[in-house]
Parts: sequence; C-alpha cells; structure tokens
Amino acid sequence: MRCMLIIKATPESEAGDLPTAAIITAMGKFNEELIRAGVMLAGDGLQASSKGARVYLEGDKRTVVDGPFAETKELVAGYWILQVKSLAEAIEWTKRVPSPEGSGEVQIEVRRMWDAEDFAPAVKDSAAAQAVLDAEIAFRDRAKV
Repeated sequence: MRCMLIIKATPESEAGDLPTAAIITAMGKFNEELIRAGVMLAGDGLQASSKGARVYLEGDKRTVVDGPFAETKELVAGYWILQVKSLAEAIEWTKRVPSPEGSGEVQIEVRRMWDAEDFAPAVKDSAAAQAVLDAEIAFRDRAKV
C-alpha cells in the first residue's frame, strides 16, 4: 500500500525560514534510510503558501486566490510517499522523522493513498471508466510506483 506522510506547516516554514544545516543533514540521512529500505517513492518540501495560490472549482466557475493563507495549522510544508506493507509500518517510519530543534511541535499526518485497484467496484458497469482504470494500472506496473 502507498501512504503519504503530510508534514504540516509551522510559523517558521510559512515565514520562508530555511531549515538549519543540522536538520538538512538529518533529513538527508533519514531519506537515505527510506531509499535503502526500498519504501520511499517520493518526497519534497514545499515553499511557503505566499508563493502559491488556491484554485476553487464550482461547476464551470474557477476562482484563484493568491497566497499567503492565514490558517498555518492546515497548510502543508512537505511530504513523503512511501510504499509499505501496512499503515502501522508507515507510522513506525513517521516516528523516526528527525524533529527540527526550536520549531515546537511538528505534526505529520499519515494517510493511505487510493490505488487504481480500489476503484474497481465503482467502474464495473462502465466500459469507458474500466478502460481508464486499466490504463492507470498498466502505467503503475510500468513505472513500478
């Protein structure tokens, strides 16, 4: 199963403060552990919301709101995508994430990701939807993601 580890933003990350050399080194070592274990599919840090935007969709209407966004606790500062055997394994990896000194509490949300196979019951009566699902599964098989 794939899980996403979602690192919640902090006032420091939203201010655009760069991590210290110590935390960059510790995160690099942690990423190397994930890679050696064969569980890391992707991972990145995100810049502050002031350098982004939100797009709201309602029917045919599209509304764009430029950042920054006030609710720091709800923003994402980074993520990992892991291929693990269970949610428990993803949580165990999450417990090993280096904690930045001086940042106070850092919250990481662990969420299971949908896989194409999960949608099979929803598309069983639609040939077009089944074709899209089959293409996604074939892509995953080729990409080994």
